[in-house]
Amino acid sequence: MSMNLDEIQESWRNDAIIDVDNLHVESIKIPQLHAKYYNIYNNVSLLKKKSLDDFNKLKKERYEYYSGKSSAEIYSEEPFPYKVRDKESMNRYIDADNKLSAIKLKNEYYDSMLRYLDDIIKQIHNRTYQIKNAIDWHKFQAGYE
Repeated sequence: MSMNLDEIQESWRNDAIIDVDNLHVESIKIPQLHAKYYNIYNNVSLLKKKSLDDFNKLKKERYEYYSGKSSAEIYSEEPFPYKVRDKESMNRYIDADNKLSAIKLKNEYYDSMLRYLDDIIKQIHNRTYQIKNAIDWHKFQAGYE
């Protein structure tokens, strides 16, 4: 179940609603919601780990490319007339590399998804208290203490 951030947000918009007329049903749904969003969290976490691995492999390839250590086929496909020797210049080339930047953005996107999912899971953990408070409020309004 791979979802993008917009799909997760839409799903949570629907799932976050607590039906105050059926608090007993809402209470029973807590484990299901937890399982749903924790599964999504785990999937995104694994995707991020894979993306980080891809980034590290590509960073090594791009280092070899910029330092002139790649194979001749690589340079025939993507010519680069220089050999970068010093660390500062290498860092500038690596930081500005379009291929690496794309993976960095992907990792930042996964980070945003994980933060959002983490907040959702915290809300689900607090849902028991929210439901209890709603029940206590109904009791108070009905004159029970």
